[in-house]
Amino acid sequence: MNAETLDAALLAAHEAGDRAALIRLYMAASEAAETPQAQSFYLTHAYVFALEAGAPEAADLRQRLRDMGAI
Repeated sequence: MNAETLDAALLAAHEAGDRAALIRLYMAASEAAETPQAQSFYLTHAYVFALEAGAPEAADLRQRLRDMGAI
């Protein structure tokens, strides 16, 4: 997914309030990010939405952020 498509999908997911999509899309954005700061920014968003949704991905996202030194 290119950056433009990803941005459009993120906006649509925000408008729809689709937390599952937001988690998945922010994780994808993190993987596509070019700097560690951008990676942690997007992972943090994925983590927050996972926490809000009670999603099982939250534990993995937290660990990934810890491994990066972001929390």
